[in-house]
Amino acid sequence: MPQGVAIIGHDLFGHTSNLLTGYVGAVVADEPQAALAGQDVLARGGNAADAAATVAMALAVTLPSRASLGGGGACIASRPKEAPHSFLFLPVAPSGAGASKQGDRPAAVPMTPRGIFLMQLRYGSVDFADTLRPAIRLARAGITVSRALSSDIAAVHNALFADEVARSIFSRVDGTPLQSGDELQQPELANFIERLARMGVGDLYNGALSGIFAEAATQAGGDLSPEAMRAALPVEGPSLRVAQGETVAYFLPPPADGGFGAAAMLRGASANGAVAAWRAAHGAQGGDLVAQAQAMLDGGEIRSGGSLPALPASTSFLVTDRQGNAVACALTDNNLFGTGRVTDGMGVVLAASPARVVTPLLGASIVESRGALRGVAASSGQNDAAEALGAAVGAILNGRPVPHRGSGRVNAAICGTDGECVGETDPRGSGLAVGTRTNGRPGN
Repeated sequence: MPQGVAIIGHDLFGHTSNLLTGYVGAVVADEPQAALAGQDVLARGGNAADAAATVAMALAVTLPSRASLGGGGACIASRPKEAPHSFLFLPVAPSGAGASKQGDRPAAVPMTPRGIFLMQLRYGSVDFADTLRPAIRLARAGITVSRALSSDIAAVHNALFADEVARSIFSRVDGTPLQSGDELQQPELANFIERLARMGVGDLYNGALSGIFAEAATQAGGDLSPEAMRAALPVEGPSLRVAQGETVAYFLPPPADGGFGAAAMLRGASANGAVAAWRAAHGAQGGDLVAQAQAMLDGGEIRSGGSLPALPASTSFLVTDRQGNAVACALTDNNLFGTGRVTDGMGVVLAASPARVVTPLLGASIVESRGALRGVAASSGQNDAAEALGAAVGAILNGRPVPHRGSGRVNAAICGTDGECVGETDPRGSGLAVGTRTNGRPGN
């Protein structure tokens, strides 16, 4: 019986018995064990950014098909009475002098460790290594394969199992795909995350681990180089905003353009059409395009037209805490299981290079009224992710229930005037919204 969830966090932050009582916050994620890991951090005194970092790292263990450490994503984070900041760390293609030779399975530079580290550094309250401990335990002690992970394995197992390393991890002894309820232990991934905790995330980009990882990725057909990994940096900056009276909805900005599509939807445009037109005009570059996107929203001159091709999978989660902080993130491997290859000896699924695949819609939003948190939402679901997010934020702004329809999936939290937020996940999925209260006893 996997024990990862039962034992996670019992020495986190040095607390063995003193759990917070009453309202501690809300955690909503597409995979239950990762959500529970985040809730445990809140109960032990961590804030929303600490819990969000824990959830992201736990998802690399429990849902590596969509949230591997080899992938990337984007987060939006806020404190009371401050405009939310966005952190963009989408998987990027190797560039410059360290550009890859583009092997048979070109991989993206792994951005999740660097991006989540930056977000937690800016908004967290504990050492980043503390947020890695639950993921290490989950990988080493073993997880129970969730419906979310088992369905992803089933969808691509024929191609995935062409890789010997991936097959050894994600198949049963008889060679058939792991099923929901099976046990999955990932000792090599546990060792990899443990090294990040011990040596720091910088070891993966500027230290000895950079060369080791690049060599393993190259052997798997990804052709990464230490130079390319060193050059790829996350970006912190302002979020897009749409005001409705004294209430403001903030969104992830381009190149996480699912946020732009959702914001455009609040201005009366088609979410998908706005993103399609944006990509046709601007591509997926950042820089001053954030200001251009905001100018379009403010001026109401939003181009909308065309259609999006089939987009890759993603996953989303959010965290709120008792102080009124919030974080919402969307993560991706740019394809289910990325390149379909896993680094030998490290257990990291390599994300697909955006030079070879279309980038997904990554969307997340934080809604504030007079500086106080009113709601949080994050979405996934391929082509309808932006529309799902726009509909959810529109519902939050207008005091209506969050809709769950179409192929998009949205995780949300609705916050009352008392500062307490109640989370909810799409009932059609297999995610989990975990409790906002604790009785202060260990093990709950």
